[in-house]
Amino acid sequence: MTGMPVNGIDHIRFVVGNARQSAYFYRNAFGFDVIGYAGLETGMRQESGYVLRQGNIILVLTSPLRPTHQFNSRLTMHGDGVADVAFSVSDVEEAYRIALRAGAEGVRAPETIKDAHGSVDMAVVKTYGDTTHTLINRSHYTGLFMPGYQPIEPERYSARRSRETGLRDIDHIVGNVEAGQMNSWISYYENVMGFESILAFDKREIHTSTTALHSRVVRGANGSVTLPINEPASGNRRSQVDEFLYFYSGPGVQHIALTTDNIVDTVEVLRENDVSFLPVPDKYYENLEKRVGALSVEISDLKRLGIVADRDSNGCLLQTFTKPVSDRPTVFFEIIQRHGATTFGQQNFTALFEAIEKEQAARGTL
Repeated sequence: MTGMPVNGIDHIRFVVGNARQSAYFYRNAFGFDVIGYAGLETGMRQESGYVLRQGNIILVLTSPLRPTHQFNSRLTMHGDGVADVAFSVSDVEEAYRIALRAGAEGVRAPETIKDAHGSVDMAVVKTYGDTTHTLINRSHYTGLFMPGYQPIEPERYSARRSRETGLRDIDHIVGNVEAGQMNSWISYYENVMGFESILAFDKREIHTSTTALHSRVVRGANGSVTLPINEPASGNRRSQVDEFLYFYSGPGVQHIALTTDNIVDTVEVLRENDVSFLPVPDKYYENLEKRVGALSVEISDLKRLGIVADRDSNGCLLQTFTKPVSDRPTVFFEIIQRHGATTFGQQNFTALFEAIEKEQAARGTL
């Protein structure tokens, strides 16, 4: 497989209406450390941002400071959401050249930004909708994150936060695109990024009695980057993908799956921190062990916390999904623990999508 060499996911950038308040939410609800700030005090005149970290996960929350900033129109169209998924590369200029030669659309040509702590190379290319991928090399930078960001000062942001939730890594990032566009974006990641298509599901496998969707999955960077892409399929009612596309006003990142080494402990803390999760009907847990085999956790704990289980030829997985994290029914998070399994919980699709449909019905959008 050709394509530019990607080393992994460097960070995920959200554009939000109020970065300070969003940082408070992700700190107190999800247990992230708020480690860096950029804004007027650091020489950033048009936008502010906070850098959050937990385990190997880095989130950057950015808000516009002036009415002329391009992110204002983005916020009007999409609401809070993922603007950019940054990939770590060893040679930004070469990666950008390969990407454009393979058909990618450039947004920002390669440049180097510097301060007293070193330099960061970066460039930007488009993906689905107005989502982008920053190609970044921070290996020559010894500072906090990149030029323009400074460590959080105690007087600016209180040191108190919720106890750590045990989130460790980004397992996968799911994008929703319009009907008929999924295969073209799969080809994009194969040709531009050198990723491999590893799984495909059609509406016969991902459906309920009323809605359906298609999904394909690409994986690259030695397995460290996994990107499922969904598109709506014909059904009797508006599917979760249709609902996302409507309220997001186009394609974008639907959800981010975060790994933990102990999903029971993680979800208990998240629930104590007022993170809302999709409810799972009690009937799902009837004969669960017979369906998926012996598990390392008590069925009663899974039922109490709304965690579902699946097994493939490599092992089992445990997973659960939050409700959307903003008023628009768009971006949400998945919490996942893998015990060898490399797939995505196919046996759980119907139960989970029925739970999503109940939420859609309550919103009047099904």
